[in-house]
Order: sequence, then structure tokens, then C-alpha cells
Amino acid sequence: MEAIMQQREGKIWEMPQLDYPLLAAALTLLLFGVVMVGSATIHRYAAAPYFFVSRHLFAVLLGLVAGAIVMRIPIDRWERWGPLLYIFGLVLLVLVLIPGIGRSVNGAQRWISLGGFNLQSSEFMKLFVMLYLAGYLNRKHLEVTTSVWGFIKPLLPVLLASALIMLEPDMGTTVVLLFTAFGMLFLGGVPIRQYLVLFAVAVVSLGALVIIEPYRMKRVTSFMDPFADPLNSGYQLSNALIAFGRGEWSGVGLGEGVQKLFYLPEAHNDFLMAVIGEEFGLLGTVSIILLFAFISWRAFRIGALAEKQSKRFALYIAYGCGLWLGFQAFINIGVNLGLLPTKGLTLPLMSYGGNSIIVACVVIAMLQRIHLEVVPKQGKRSKK
Repeated sequence: MEAIMQQREGKIWEMPQLDYPLLAAALTLLLFGVVMVGSATIHRYAAAPYFFVSRHLFAVLLGLVAGAIVMRIPIDRWERWGPLLYIFGLVLLVLVLIPGIGRSVNGAQRWISLGGFNLQSSEFMKLFVMLYLAGYLNRKHLEVTTSVWGFIKPLLPVLLASALIMLEPDMGTTVVLLFTAFGMLFLGGVPIRQYLVLFAVAVVSLGALVIIEPYRMKRVTSFMDPFADPLNSGYQLSNALIAFGRGEWSGVGLGEGVQKLFYLPEAHNDFLMAVIGEEFGLLGTVSIILLFAFISWRAFRIGALAEKQSKRFALYIAYGCGLWLGFQAFINIGVNLGLLPTKGLTLPLMSYGGNSIIVACVVIAMLQRIHLEVVPKQGKRSKK
């Protein structure tokens, strides 16, 4: 009886073995994102100043619930579900292109309207492709690393998904998806010669896609000198750079920015980082960059722990999550700073957008689930 009581008391004090530094960094970005979305949108509707932030909070709540569910699912189960989820994602990508089902905004047909929620299938497809590719690399690791055909086969589903996303069109998501897939293949042991050939083909193909579409070419040329045409092609970037310039070292203060007042388009979404730069300055900007770098590092650390436990599927998932979050943040921040051409990509965990927030929370939850499974359990502590 005494032993049973001690066991029960021990369970009271037992903490789940999560990666708490990773969790703290992700929650910091998530909560700070809520504050900044509020700051960027509170002026938009005088009759409903909290319209955007309330919807953003609801998306955060959905993301946290989805994350809590994902954390209860063993990571190996996702390997069995990977092919089915990939097919489900293809169906969603096809549906979004059908007139009457897909919803078009500003010339891009990327959403399926589900009552009050707009489902962006490409956001979830990034997750489904990562799961499928991780499972394939786990099952066919030897074939992928020793055979050219074994290396090409897993790319075909990735290219199919990318082609459907480009039809929306959504080049930013396509670039992130391809980068994540190529990174996973490289870390999976693909010979460097084959990898360089693939990378060269991808760069040439993306370059061709830019050249054949005038609006994409205009984005590339305008980002080189946005102030040459600040009221047209360089409007977004020039206003973003003005915002960073006004922020100087420590910013003008929360809520005190002026570029978000109808000067900076999509201030709550693609250009949220510019609002942060204006209101919190260089210190705030660098802090956000360091937090994303820290999250990517923790993801790779979890992958290294999974490798020690010979859990290859978990290893590829962790690497994929780290590559995905880090690269998407890099593109978004690079666009805001004028280092990259303008792309319609959200800042993970922060920008307004329900689909992006939910998927980012699921990614963090998957990393935590892997950590739970690969870290040896500590001895139970009993209450004294």
C-alpha cells in the first residue's frame, strides 16, 4: 500500500520531458505575434478595432488545440499516415483550382471557403510532403543514397505538388517546399554530385518561371532599387525600409509606428517584421531573428537525439521542421529588409493568417513529441 501511495505521489511531481527552451521560444514568438498583429491593425476599422486580433487569437487557440492533439500521437503513426495525407493534400490542391470551390484574392486562387474559415491547402501540403518524404527516406534510405533512380523517385511527388501550387500561383510556398525537400534529401545522404545537379536544375527552372511572368520579373528588378519607383513597383519595399529606418536602435515604441497607417500594405501579414522594426528598432529585429535561429537549432538538436536512438523517421521530421521554419522566416525577414524580392510568405508563428499559425503550432508539437520519445526518461521523483 505504501509503495502504491509513493507511486501516485511520484506521478504528481513528474513533468513531461518536453524541450522547454524550444517551447519558450515558440510561445514567445506566438504571443508577441498577437501583440504586433493588434498593433498593426487596431486602426483599420474604427467600429471594430479588435477585428483582426480577435480572429488571430482564435487561430492561435486552434493551433494550440491542434498542437496538443498532435503531441499525443506517436510519431511512428505519422509514417503510416504519410502517403494518405499526401494524396489528401493533392485532392485539396486540385479542388482549390476549380472555379466555384477555390476562392480568389488579388489574382491568386489559394483558398477553399469553409464557412467562416478559409482553408489554404498549400500550407498543409508543406506538412504532408514533409511527412511523405521522411517516410520514404526511412524506408528506402539505401536506395536513395546509392541509386540515381532511387533519388529521383521521391522527387516526383514533390514536383507534382509544387506544380499544382504554382498554378494558384504561389511561388513563395513552392520555394519553401522545394528547399525543405532538397534539404531533407541532402541530410538523408544523397551523393553531393546528384544533389548539385538537382539544385542547378531547380535554380534554372525557378529563374525561368520568374522571366516568363512580367509581374515576377518586375518584383526582382524593383527590389534592387525600390526608391526608383516608390509609388508603384517599389511601394511595398520602400515603405518597409522607411519603417526600419524610423526604428533606429530601439524603436519608436509599441503602437507608435506610422508606416502601418495605410502606407505599408499587408502590415499585419507579409510585412509584420517591418512594423516590429519600426516600433522596436534594431534590437527587436535582431531578437526575433535570434529566436528563429534558436528554434531551428533546437529542431536539429532533437534530430541528433533521434539519430542516437536510431529513429530515422523522427530524425528526418525534426530536420524537415527546422529547415522549414528557419527558411520561411529567412525569406520573410529578407523580403522585409530588402535582401530578397517580394514574396507573399508569412512570418511563422507571428503573422496574421489562421492556416499558417495552425500549421506552425503543429510543427512545434511534432518536435516536442519527438523529444518525448527520444530523450531517456528520468527516474520518478517522489514527494517528500
